[in-house]
Amino acid sequence: MARAQRPRAHPSASQGLPSKAKIAAFIDSAPGPVGRREIARAFQLKAGDRNALRELLRELRAERGGHMRNGPARRGGSRAGLPPVGMATVADVDEDGVAHVVPTHDGGAAGAFVLRGLKGQAVSLALAKGDRVLAQFIVGEAEDGTGSGRQARLIRKLPGGERRITGIVSGTARGPYWLEPVSKRGRDDIALDPAGTTVRPGDLVTAELAAGRRPPTARLVTVHGPASEPGQTSLIAIHEFDIPHVFSSEVLDEAAASTPPAPEERDDLSHFPFVTIDPEDARDHDDAVHAEPDPDPANPAGWIVRVAIADVAHFVRPGSALDREARRRGNSVYFPDRVVTMLPERLSGDLCSLKPGAPRAALVARMVFDRHGVMKRHDFTRAIIVSRADLTYSEAQQAIDGAPSERAGGLMESALRPLWQAHAVLAHARGKREPLEIDLPERRIVFGADRSPCGVTTPPRLEAHRLIEEFMIQANVASAETLEAREGAFLRRIHDAPAAEKVDMLGTYAKSLDLSLPRGQMLTTRLFNRLLDEANATAHGEAVAQAVLRAQSQAFYGPRDRGHFGLNLRRYAHFTSPIRRYADIIVHRALISVLALGPDGHDRETVASLDEIGVRLSEAERVAMVAERATQDRLVAQFLSARVGATFTGRIAGMVRSGLFVELDETGANGFVAAAELGRRHGEYFLADEAAFSLSGRDSGLGYRIGERVEVRLTDADPVRGTLDFEMLTPPRALAKTGSSDKTRRRARRARPAE
Repeated sequence: MARAQRPRAHPSASQGLPSKAKIAAFIDSAPGPVGRREIARAFQLKAGDRNALRELLRELRAERGGHMRNGPARRGGSRAGLPPVGMATVADVDEDGVAHVVPTHDGGAAGAFVLRGLKGQAVSLALAKGDRVLAQFIVGEAEDGTGSGRQARLIRKLPGGERRITGIVSGTARGPYWLEPVSKRGRDDIALDPAGTTVRPGDLVTAELAAGRRPPTARLVTVHGPASEPGQTSLIAIHEFDIPHVFSSEVLDEAAASTPPAPEERDDLSHFPFVTIDPEDARDHDDAVHAEPDPDPANPAGWIVRVAIADVAHFVRPGSALDREARRRGNSVYFPDRVVTMLPERLSGDLCSLKPGAPRAALVARMVFDRHGVMKRHDFTRAIIVSRADLTYSEAQQAIDGAPSERAGGLMESALRPLWQAHAVLAHARGKREPLEIDLPERRIVFGADRSPCGVTTPPRLEAHRLIEEFMIQANVASAETLEAREGAFLRRIHDAPAAEKVDMLGTYAKSLDLSLPRGQMLTTRLFNRLLDEANATAHGEAVAQAVLRAQSQAFYGPRDRGHFGLNLRRYAHFTSPIRRYADIIVHRALISVLALGPDGHDRETVASLDEIGVRLSEAERVAMVAERATQDRLVAQFLSARVGATFTGRIAGMVRSGLFVELDETGANGFVAAAELGRRHGEYFLADEAAFSLSGRDSGLGYRIGERVEVRLTDADPVRGTLDFEMLTPPRALAKTGSSDKTRRRARRARPAE
C-alpha cells in the first residue's frame, strides 16, 4: 500500500469574506470567547480583509441589538476557573420560577448562577432542584441588558440528575432507614423508602427522590452492596456522575465478532523493532514507538521517528453499536482501583492492544526530523506491526541508565538507544518552542492485599515520560497538519490563552510573593515559564505552579482552528489514544478519508455534527476528571481516617470566605480549616481578602496567606464525601498591609457581626 505523502504547500489563500449568517453560526457555536482574530483564523482571511470584516461585524452587532460575542469579554474568566461551557446542577428554583445553578466541575465552589436561555430570555423548561443542565457560564456585566452578570445560558437539559441520588443507608436493622448522600454538594439525610427491597445499614444504594415531597423522601432503586467492600469507592463516583459502565449485549456481541484485517491489506512493518513504554499498571497499549537515523544524505544527523497507534477505526465502524456506545461514553475513566473503558475488553485489552509478539493493525505516523529537531515531512500508513516488548517507564529508564532488565537488555541497540538519541534532538526543538512547563507531582494511591488504600506515593518524573510525551505530541501535530492541508473535517484539541482577569489575579498573587509576571506584554508561554523558574528558586515553587495551572483556560474539542496555547502549537489534534478517547477515533477516520487509506473513514453524519460532538466529548472529559478526583479524595480520606488527631505539614493552597484549604506534603490531600474555628481559637473575626490572597483577623491584622507553609491537626476524615477537616496549629503572623485589606477591615467594623 502506498503511503500518502505530506503536501509541501498548505492552502493559505483567503476563502473570501463569509456571510453574516456563517459568522453568526460560528460565534454561537464556539465554546469560547470569539473576536475578530478567531473569526479571521476560522475563515482563513487575509490581512486585506480586516477592514471589510470589521464593517461586517458592526452590522451584525447592530442587527443583534449590540450583542456580538457568544458571551461578554470576561465570560469564562471567573476567579473559580470556570470552563466556557460545562455542566451545572439546579440548586434552587425561586417563587418566580427562576432557576439558580451551580457548576459541577468544582463541587459548586464558584457559587450560584442565574439560569437563562441562550439569548437571555427566561427559561421555560420545567426544572427542579437536582436537575442537570449543560450551560455557558458568564461572569461580569451582561452585554444584552438582562441583568446580573453571573449568568448561565442554558444549552440543554441533561438526563438523570440528582433526582436519582447515590448514598449510604443508615438506621437500624429493622428501619426506619435514612439515606446519607455521598455527594460533596450533599443534602441533609433523606428518609428512604425501601420499596420492598432487602437493604441493610451501611449499604451503598441508588434511590430516586420523590417529586414535591416535604421533607424529602427517596424510593430505593438499586442496592450495590456494603459500602465498605473493596471497589465501592469508585462505584460511588460511577453512580454519582452517571458514568456508563455496563456494555449492552449488542455491543459485546459486536466486539466478540470482530476480526483483525487481512495482513495483505496493510503495509508490513513487522520487521521494525517497535516497543511500548507505559505505566506499571497499564491495562492496554495503544501506542508503540521506533526511531532510526535518517539515511538520506540531504538530512545529515536527522532522524526518522515512527509512532504506531492501534487501528481502532477498523473495528469501530460509523453507525455500529460499538461506535454509538463509544461516542456516548466519550472516553475511558481511570479510577485508582478500576478502569471504566470506552471499548469492551475484547478490543481495549486484546485486538486493539499492541501486545508484544502479536501482529497488530496500526495507523503509523512516520516523521522525519532534521538535526535541530524540526519536522521536515511526515506521512501516514495503515500497517501490521509487532511490538518487541511492553516496557514500563522505570524499566526503560533503568536500561538507559545502565541497569537493563533481561528483556530490555536485548533491545538496547535496536530500539532503546535510538529512541533516546532521537528524543535528545526533539528536546532541543521543544526547548526553543517553550511550551508551558508546569511540573507538578502526580500522586498515586497504593493498595494493600485487601484492596484498601494503604499509602500515597509520588512516582519520579523520568526522561522516559518526556520521551513518550514528546513523540505523541509530534504525532498529534502531524495528524493535524495533514488534515488541515487536505481540508479534512476533524476535531482539534483547542487550548485558548488565559483570560485577562485570571492573568491579572496571577500577577497580583506573584507580586505578593515578591515575584513578577510582566504586564502589558503579548501573552506567551515564555512569560509563565519565567515566573515558574523564578518561583522554583524560592520556597513557593509548587504553590506558584498550582496558581499558574489554575490561571489557564480549560482545553476542549472543536472543529475550528484556534491553536494550543499551552503547547505553543498552531495546529494540534488528538491522534494517539483511540482506545480511550473518541475524539482520536474521529481523527483516525478523517486521516483514512483524506488519504484514501480504506473504506472505513468518515461518515456524513459525523462530519455534519462535529460541533455538537466536540461539546459532548469535552463535557464527558470534564465529568471523568471530576469523578476521578472525587474518588481519589475519598480513598485518601479513607486512608487518613485511621490518623485522626495526627499532625501534618502542608501549605495553604486556597481560600474562600469561610476558611482556608491546606494541601498536605505527605499525601497531597486537601483539607479545610474553617474561619469560624480560627475566630474561636484567637478571639476575633477572620476576614478573607481576595486581593491580598489572605485570611486575617479583623482587629489584629494577623493572618495567613496562600502559599504559606503551616502545620495542622487532622480533626475529621469523611471517606463517604472525601473531605478532611483540619485544626490550624501555626499561629497567624503579621501580613504586609495593602489598601484593599485596610478597606476590608473598615467595612467589617462598620458591619460588625453579632458575637
